[in-house]
Amino acid sequence: MIVIPAGEFWMGSPESEEGRGSDERRRRVKINRPFAIGQYAVTFNEYDRFCAEGCRTKPEDENWGRGNRPVINISWLDALYYTEWLSSQTGQTYRLPSEAEWEYAARAGTQTAFWWGNSINPDQANYGGNHMKIVLVDQFRPNPWGLYQVLGNVWEWTCSQYDVNSNGVEKLYSDRDTSGPLSARGGAWFGGSAWVRSATRTGFSPAFSNNNLGFVSPILIVPLFFSFTLLPPFSAFQLNLVLL
Repeated sequence: MIVIPAGEFWMGSPESEEGRGSDERRRRVKINRPFAIGQYAVTFNEYDRFCAEGCRTKPEDENWGRGNRPVINISWLDALYYTEWLSSQTGQTYRLPSEAEWEYAARAGTQTAFWWGNSINPDQANYGGNHMKIVLVDQFRPNPWGLYQVLGNVWEWTCSQYDVNSNGVEKLYSDRDTSGPLSARGGAWFGGSAWVRSATRTGFSPAFSNNNLGFVSPILIVPLFFSFTLLPPFSAFQLNLVLL
């Protein structure tokens, strides 16, 4: 896992950004505590070990291969069960990242449309149907904080409710009774360039799954307490999560 430092950043996108969605309201967010997050999306190798213990049914791989490729056909509930299993196996408390945590880690200190700049080509990410399927999780170079394929390949589930008119206050979920929709970030192998920007958002029902949905390795708060604060010009608020 990679430890992400505390800090602050501009979440969302400026109105001038090409491909910008109406749900990408820009605001200043502060991450008050460091956290650890997986360097790659959860792979078939990792998820299949979880399934082998009878926890869930192995998802289909569309005949694209398993191994070190990101697991696909994963619902939010599947990802939740995996985090619970991982917590029980390790004695640590893991969960999916919030949208703020995900975007902060994906940007890695950058403010451009993509972490490498404002343009994209097939040598930088798996998008736009260039490969017509998922690829190995380490096929492209990592972002400045060492995270691989945060943009493209598969959408990654978060623990945040998806609100198209979000005012910056995130509602976070970690129980099985959630009705959703839940946010997914990062874009996937089939989407065009506008869909793999750092600020791109979408949402799905917690029971929904398909061949472009996976999830990043769950996060571990360091220490097991997290808070983030919305900075001016918006009204300040603080959200605290104690991970027991």
